[in-house]
Amino acid sequence: MKISQKGLYALQAMMLLTRRYTQGAIRIRDIAYEENLPEKFLELILLELKNARMVESVRGAKGGYRLRRTPSEIRLSEIIRLIDGPLAPFGDADQLRTLIDRDAEHRALYQVFLEVRDAAARILENTTLADLISRGPAAGSRPKAGERKSINSKTAKKKKAELSVLPMLARGEGA
Repeated sequence: MKISQKGLYALQAMMLLTRRYTQGAIRIRDIAYEENLPEKFLELILLELKNARMVESVRGAKGGYRLRRTPSEIRLSEIIRLIDGPLAPFGDADQLRTLIDRDAEHRALYQVFLEVRDAAARILENTTLADLISRGPAAGSRPKAGERKSINSKTAKKKKAELSVLPMLARGEGA
């Protein structure tokens, strides 16, 4: 399973909407600024999430986006499948089961891939946005309410470098 940059952006935006769930709609500009995400790209992601009925848009002076359901009802698996597709390394679980049935020589390999997929799916299906937020941020990683974190080019480059590691680890290149 690989989570794309777009998938990470979607998860980050959904986490911000969860942290600010009781504050009403949040403008795209504010989500982009607080999460250091590209605004135009974020707009397209939020539209996908809206079409999937995970978020809703609010018009007007206090408009923006907010979660359509409570954070405890939105599972990580829903977001990842919407943005990045199946959780399995080769298509979906049914395709893996077909490979297991048809390719006796490599059956054990495909069985391991299915087990990996099932374990990842179980974790993602049993983890909600509320669960993520209840774990809390790492010490000193988030600004306090009302305090804006200054973003300079050095910070932005460091964050971009950190994000580029995750897909490599997801593919097993970093271990």
